[in-house]
Amino acid sequence: MAAPCGRVASRPLICFLSRYERNPVANSIFRPFSSSSLCRANLRRKTAPETPRSPWNLMAAVCLQRLPVISADLSPIEQRFARMMQQMEMEKSILSDHELRLMDDAERLRRKQSAEAEDDDDEDDHREQDIVLTQDLEDEWERKFKEFQPAPRVIDEVDKDLGSSSRLLSEPLVLLSQQQVGSDKLWLLPQAQWIPGETLRDTAQRALASISEPALEATFLGPAPCGVYKYKLPSATRSSTLVGAKIFFFKAFVTRDAASKAEPNGPLMWLSKHELQRFLKPAYGTKVESFVFAM
Repeated sequence: MAAPCGRVASRPLICFLSRYERNPVANSIFRPFSSSSLCRANLRRKTAPETPRSPWNLMAAVCLQRLPVISADLSPIEQRFARMMQQMEMEKSILSDHELRLMDDAERLRRKQSAEAEDDDDEDDHREQDIVLTQDLEDEWERKFKEFQPAPRVIDEVDKDLGSSSRLLSEPLVLLSQQQVGSDKLWLLPQAQWIPGETLRDTAQRALASISEPALEATFLGPAPCGVYKYKLPSATRSSTLVGAKIFFFKAFVTRDAASKAEPNGPLMWLSKHELQRFLKPAYGTKVESFVFAM
């Protein structure tokens, strides 16, 4: 039994499978192939070029903005338009209940001073009391209005603190962080390198969580980026396998910024749109300004 089995085992596989090509029943079950097709498949597999690794790092950044807290100052033309609309509203409006009461009290006072009301002293005394009460109410309102002191719109010591998110309450602010790029420290939007298995938005959220305070909460506007920027690394750190990075920007707005004692992990700045060019590289700043919201 060993000899027949040895002869069968020593035969090439292609000879064994070639018998099925001459059998019509086998042809209906097995797909015919030849040794040449196997050789060609192996040759293509060996000679197929491998997909080269991209020399660009993928990164995601978040453009976090704090919206204005108070209304902005009106321009001269807006002030003139507001006065005109207020005058038109005053002319077309109806009298309020308080104005009607004042007019009624003035009419009662006029009737008291005339000779027609001499016979009705009791009614006049009651009306005089109403007139005094109405006037006292207006005097009280006037006194409270003069005592009211509105909060200042501009606080110099706070507005000069670039690290405070409470500065420039009438303007939207953008969060910048100082990050190491090669051998240089640059002011950039919070960014992080993409990790396989996560979306670019997840990367942007991770970048924001790594540098912001725990009490800061933000809402992202969507899963799609609002802009893309590509830059090359400095010549000293550049290589044939790593040329630079491609940054995908995502928009987000601050939804809660409560006071917190926790210190941020790195230097941060809150800047208005017109202050960005002082700290950002020209090309990078131009790209950022294209999607930054401003009043």
